[in-house]
Amino acid sequence: MLNIQEIKKNAGGLQFDQEFDLAQELKERNREVLDIQKIVARGQAQYENGLYFLDYTLTYQITLASSRSMAPVDREEAYTVHEVFASVEDGSVQKDLLEDDLVLPFEGDTIDLAASVADNILLHIPLKVLTPAEEAGETMPMGIDWQVLTEEDYQKQQMEKKEANSPFASLQGLFDE
Repeated sequence: MLNIQEIKKNAGGLQFDQEFDLAQELKERNREVLDIQKIVARGQAQYENGLYFLDYTLTYQITLASSRSMAPVDREEAYTVHEVFASVEDGSVQKDLLEDDLVLPFEGDTIDLAASVADNILLHIPLKVLTPAEEAGETMPMGIDWQVLTEEDYQKQQMEKKEANSPFASLQGLFDE
């Protein structure tokens, strides 16, 4: 929690370096998260013209299921976060900024840094997660009478079927000697 009075007092910005334990909350909010650890947010919060600027670097280790094989995949993530907050009770903030979602509203006298960190982690979960072996190889999962195909393989297979079903396909070797 960042106290808004402390942010206002520090003209150069309020520095923070915090470690979080949000594993249980993130697992409940998103079932794709198998585990998460070493969540650290380092940065600063500043106040200017009725707005609170939150700039920090977020680092963590997350374990997600592979999109292909469901095997656990460990990933190290690090990126910067830039957010702008405005107090709902403060009348100086333009309402159009809040309505257009350009700033994030907060109530009370604190900004919840843990909520910001959790939201940003969930927003940065990739849609495609592969193990190193899956990334290196070309093989896709397959079973009895089924196989996962890439878009290119599917298109190629459809073209081959179309050529084989052509009425002229039986005439193909007619003049060969």
